[in-house]
Amino acid sequence: MLGINASTLSRYVTAGKIPGPKSAQLGGMSMHLWTEREIERVRKLLPNIEDGRTTRHQKQARKSTKSTS
Repeated sequence: MLGINASTLSRYVTAGKIPGPKSAQLGGMSMHLWTEREIERVRKLLPNIEDGRTTRHQKQARKSTKSTS
């Protein structure tokens, strides 16, 4: 629904980049209970979340341009 992998979503929740939904125990597993409102809120937040891989490469590019100038 959000266009990202479930593991990415879980990593963002764990890192505190997006608020996590309520959880419930089902058969020994923890399940996240997302509401439509929470999904829409996350959808609006996603463009503002820095992707660690992208930002790392951007930072490296800025450092290399500063050192050559």
